[in-house]
Parts: sequence; C-alpha cells; structure tokens
Amino acid sequence: MSPSATTAIAAEALELLEWERLGQHLASFASTSAGAAHCRSLPLADDRAESLRLLAETSELLDLDGLIEGGLSFLGAADLSGTLRHCAKGGTAAGEDLLAVASTQAVARRLRRQIEAPELRPVCGLLMRDLRTLPELEQRLRFCLEEGGRVADRASPELAGVRQQLAGLRQQRRDRLQELMRRQGGLLQDSVISERNGRPVLAVKVTAASQLPGLVHDSSASGSTVFIEPKAVITLGNQIRELEGRERQEEWRVLSSLSALVAEEVPALEELHRVLVALDVALARARYGRWLGAVRPELSADPQAPVLLRDLRHPLLLWQEQRGGEARVVPVTVSVSEELRVVAITGPNTGGKTVTLKSVGLVALMARAGLFLPCSGTPQLPWCSLVLADIGDEQSLQQNLSTFSGHVRRIARILEALDAPPSSPGATLVLLDEVGAGTDPTEGTALAIALLRHLAERARLTIATTHFGELKALKYTDSRFENASVAFDSDTLSPTYHLQWGIPGRSNALAIAKRLGLDSEVIAEANSLLVPRGEGELNQVIRGLEDQRRRQQEAAEEAAALLARTELLHEELLQRWQQQQEQSVELQEQRRQALEHSIRDGQQEVRRIIRRLRQGGGDGERARQAGMRLKQLQLEHTPQPQRRATSGWRPVVGERIRLLSLGKAAQVLAISADGRELSVRCGVLRLQVDLSGIESLQGEKPAPPEQAQPVIEVRASGRHLGGSGPQVRGERNTVDVRGMRVHEAEAAVEEQLRNANGPLWVIHGIGTGKLKRGLRQWLATVPWVERVSDAERGDGGQGCSVIWPK
Repeated sequence: MSPSATTAIAAEALELLEWERLGQHLASFASTSAGAAHCRSLPLADDRAESLRLLAETSELLDLDGLIEGGLSFLGAADLSGTLRHCAKGGTAAGEDLLAVASTQAVARRLRRQIEAPELRPVCGLLMRDLRTLPELEQRLRFCLEEGGRVADRASPELAGVRQQLAGLRQQRRDRLQELMRRQGGLLQDSVISERNGRPVLAVKVTAASQLPGLVHDSSASGSTVFIEPKAVITLGNQIRELEGRERQEEWRVLSSLSALVAEEVPALEELHRVLVALDVALARARYGRWLGAVRPELSADPQAPVLLRDLRHPLLLWQEQRGGEARVVPVTVSVSEELRVVAITGPNTGGKTVTLKSVGLVALMARAGLFLPCSGTPQLPWCSLVLADIGDEQSLQQNLSTFSGHVRRIARILEALDAPPSSPGATLVLLDEVGAGTDPTEGTALAIALLRHLAERARLTIATTHFGELKALKYTDSRFENASVAFDSDTLSPTYHLQWGIPGRSNALAIAKRLGLDSEVIAEANSLLVPRGEGELNQVIRGLEDQRRRQQEAAEEAAALLARTELLHEELLQRWQQQQEQSVELQEQRRQALEHSIRDGQQEVRRIIRRLRQGGGDGERARQAGMRLKQLQLEHTPQPQRRATSGWRPVVGERIRLLSLGKAAQVLAISADGRELSVRCGVLRLQVDLSGIESLQGEKPAPPEQAQPVIEVRASGRHLGGSGPQVRGERNTVDVRGMRVHEAEAAVEEQLRNANGPLWVIHGIGTGKLKRGLRQWLATVPWVERVSDAERGDGGQGCSVIWPK
C-alpha cells in the first residue's frame, strides 16, 4: 500500500473517532484566532520525541498558569500571517494591521519574561530561546500610529502641516455657516448643519430656495426641503477637498515606509508568530486537560508495552455531561498486559461497547498530540504510530455496497496498511466494531476468528466488539486473547456501562423479552431450543462468573473501606500522640524555667552570704551560720518529685491496660529493665509509652518500680572531717586556674594545698574538660588528698572542684 493510501485509511479512522469534534472543543480554550485554527486541525506528532515535547509543554504551562493571578494572557496578540505575506510582497498594510504587529510584539515580550526559566520550564524556555521581539520596530510603529491605526501627526512634518491647514479651513467654513444660519434663519427648515456627498449643507424651505444662492445637493422625500451648500463656503470646501487628498497621500507614504520596515523583519516576525501560536495551543491543551480533570500519560518507546487506563472516560461524552448537563459518564478501566494482542468485547446492544472502543482510540491519539488523558492515576500506553478503525454502518446505495461489503472493504484496506512499512516506529492499534456482522452467522464467525488471529500477528493491540459466542472461547485456546464484557441489569432492562475483564458477555434477549411481557410459553420454548446448542449451559456459566465477580468486587470495596477507616484511625492516633508530645515538651520547658529561676535566686542568696563572710573575716560562728543557711537554701530550691496516688498495681506482659493519652485499651508487649517504659499495641499501632501514661482497665494507677535508696552524705556544717578550717568557700580557700595549662594549674593547686587547713575550691571551668581531667588524674596520686568532688551548684557546680585534704 502506498503512503498516501495509508494516510487515507488513518484519516478515515480520525473521522470515525470524531477527532475533528475534539479539536473544536480544544479550540474553545485557545486565546488567539491563529491558535484556535491550529487546535481545530489538531495535527498529530510524527514521532514519540515530539509527543513527549508537547506533553512537557502542556505540563509546564499548566503549572505556570495556576501560579499567575488570572493566568497567562495573550491579550493583544493577533494573527500576523496575512499582514506579513502582504508586506513581504511589497504591499502597504493598513494602520490597524501594523498596530497589531506592534501589540503582538509586546505580548511576546511579556510572555517571555513570564515563561523563560530554564530550570523550571526547560522545554518552553527552549522554545523562546531564539525569539526576537524587535523593540525598535515596535517603538517606530507606536510612534507613527495612534489607537485605531490612524497615522499620527508626529509621523511626518508634511502631514502635520496639512492637518493644521485643514483644521483652520474647517473652522473657517463652520463659522461662515453659523453666520448664515443666524442671518437667514427664516429661510431654513431647521438649525442643523447636515452633510451630503461629503459637503456641508443647510436644510432650506423649497419656497425660499432661490433666496439662498448655492449648490443643491439633495431634497427631502416630501419635497418640502432642499439641501443647499451655500455659495459662500463652496470655495472653502474645494480647498478642503484638495488638502484631504494631500493628507491621504502623506498617510499612504508613512504606511508604505512602515510596511517596508515590517517586510525587512518578516523572517523574525514569522518565527515570533509561530512561537506565540505554539504557546497558545500548549496553554489550550493545559486548560482543556484541567477542565476535563485529565492527567499526564506515560508514553513507552516499546511497542509491546502494557496498556493501563484506569477510570477512562470518553472526552466527548464528558463535554456533553459538563456543558450540556447530560447523564454522568461511567468510567471504564482498560488493562492489557504485554502478552495480550486481542480483546473481544461482548454484551448487549447499547451497553457501551462502541463507546469503550472509541475511548481507547481517542486517548491513544490524544497522548500522541500532547493532550492529557481523562483517567485517574498515571495512564500507561505505548506510543501509537497508527490507529486504524472500522466503526459504524458502511452501507452505500450509490456504490452498491451492503453493510457486510462496506466492512470487508475497509478491513481489507486496514490489512494493507498494516503490511506497509511504517512511517515511524511505534505501536499499531486496530479497532473493529461488530466484526463479522452483516452476513450468515456461521460464516461471519469463521471470518471474525480468522481475522482476529491474523491481526494478533501484525498489530500491537486489536479491540473488537462482537455478538458471536464462538469468539468467547478463543481466550482458552490462545493466550494472546482476552475477553471483556459490558454489564447489563436484566431487572431494570438497562445497561450499567461497566466493563468487566475476563468475563464474556451473555445474551440477555430472553430475559428482556420476558420482562417486556412476551408469552411465557414462547420464552420456555426458546430456552429449550438453546439447550441442545449448549447456549443455556454457557449462559449459566457466565452468570455464575458474573455473580462471583460481583461478590469479589463487594469484598474488595469492603476491604478498601476498612483500610480507609484504619488509615483515618492511624492519622487520629498520630495527631493525639503528637499533641501529647507537644504538651509534654511544653510542661518540661515550664519546669526547666521554674528550676532556673529557683537556681538564680539561690545563687544570689549564696553570693550575699559569701560576701558577708569575706567582709567579716570568716570566723567559726559565721561559718556555722552560713552553712546552716546553705542547707536551708538547698531544701528550699530542690524541686520536689511529683507523687502519684498508687495502689501497688504493676502491669505484666500480655495484660490489657488503658492509654491515658488516647483513652483506648492496649496490650502490653514488653517492659523495660527498669520498669519505667512499656511497649504496647493499640489496634494496628505499636507504641512506646511511659509507666505514668497508663492505668489498669479498673482505673488503678501503677506503682513506681523499686529502686535502690541513694546514700545521703551528712556533713557537719562547722568543720571538715579531716581539718578544722571553715567549709564555706572564701577568698583564702579558693584558687582560680582558668586559662592555665595542666602543669601550671598543678603547681598553683599544690602551693595552696600545702597551706590549707580545710577544703580547697579550685575553679577550672567546664570548657572541653581537659583541664579538669588532668587535675583529677594528678590529685589521685597526691598522698595528702583524701577525696575530690564537684562543688555545690551555688559554688560553680561542675566548673569547680572541692579538694578535701587529709
């Protein structure tokens, strides 16, 4: 088959799938007339790379259009193709057309600023990379032309002079006419200056026409009024006519020079026009996809790739639903594995078989043209280089063709197109409606089986609708075949339009006839006639499969609902846990701030005591009083542990308890070694909770775990065990070694220790801890040192060590 013949059969498929109608819908979303014209033709991409580029343009502009308030605007852009052709041939364009060139340049410049972002929009940015907006030409056009395309006075000194003379003569003529009207008011029919043949006239009574010399231009229908141009202004009118001619000549000269400037930039302006049309069409695709609720497809380079279209809806029916208020479109799911080649869809008439057929064909073409698909999830399909279809009744009285002959002739051309070398690599999709119909059922069935087997060898995917029961058995002898059917509710005698995969359709003719009141004896005899042919048993099997599928679907829906409720419960539990954590962190922060405030108050009190001791010399009585005061401050500022009412109950592994934060029961899975943390399971969640966050199902609070009692060291406040010096830090028993090296600090501390008669406070700071560790290691080897400990919090805490000599 020649390429032209292949193109012709492919064009017939576009017509059968109503591709032109979809293009008209798309054109309604275009912003310019040129973009709308391109959308109506809606060409298909030549290869997969071009389709991917078109999809990327659609995606990028969809995101950008949603970010800009009011969306992207092409206001001011015009179709320049006619103007550019006219100027390129040396013609003179009208002022309005030239002004449209300038406004289109401004639109292109604004869009480039909005769109050009190589990191965010690489494909659209590449489209506008070499765009020239020619600002000098735009400025020249706007300088010479006013709104409406009128040539401005500033465009030419000669034009400005002519228009100035015209204005003066017109004013002079107007004044003379006003003067005549005042003097000859009795001769006039009314006091309005009219115009006939481009000349000013006065409405004069026919009986007084001889009293006003001038040129008669017209008369009224009744003949009672004549319209006369007074002789006093005829000369002025002739002068004005002459100047108007000079004005037109000068305007033409300006427009000719501007058209020549445009002609010099025709290549750049044609590229600008092409880019704007491409952007407008891409934006129309984006807005059309958003209006449909469509999603971007994945186009595979492998012709044998699987096809997955979830919740596919026919785009033309969606348009009727949303624009015309018709019935809701029922979605169908199409899932074709890599091994499948033929899908046979069976079922009753008006059940949606042909709609499914057209939907698959349209989305294959839409993906190729860069359009998003009306599906859910992420549609997956191979890039289709050829979509062929035989849909509808091909009966023709003029060509002496019956329905069967028309189908056979078109199918023969489809087979020839499959045998022809492809124009580009890609998958082939064949759509056959009522294959083998229109002739003897036995021969039609045989022909349909042979045809589908032949197509399984040559096409990536063939989808055929049929009423022949024998085609249902092909699935069980050839793994490349699959059955599908459209569901029909025999109780309501109406189709459900749902597509069922793996289940062949069954005849509903007898059920419908019985429902409509056909005689029961006729129905019974028809059923008995079906049994010898095996039809009754087959329908029983199909009915059982449908019931099984319906039960599985109901179970799946229940499982999905349960999963949704579980996810909601999980989200609720997480939110409550997060709230509890936030409240716990807030409470800890409040306690920390209160503790810091208490520490600051205690430190201030300690500083006052130390200051009094230093000033008073530090005798024994003052030291005893200071020690007692320090003990009192320690008791006052030590935070008291919170006590909970307990009953002696302790949880054990396997026991069910109640979580206080959630108010729900849970089971104990494990308990930490110290008994303070539990691992529990609440529903589907595993949680780690503190012992204080639970209670028994009877409301008992848990008893705290047993722990060793801390050893409380009691020291005499007046003197140390190994010495008689005061136990309160003063200037004499304190050495500051901050900033020293370890060996320098050792020397300073050793000198103080030799003269000490009580504890010695060494201030070394915290820092990296190197100085503290070095001193502690050295002091452990000094024989006259009994022990070393950190100072009290008011004396420096970990930044100060207290050395107790023997």
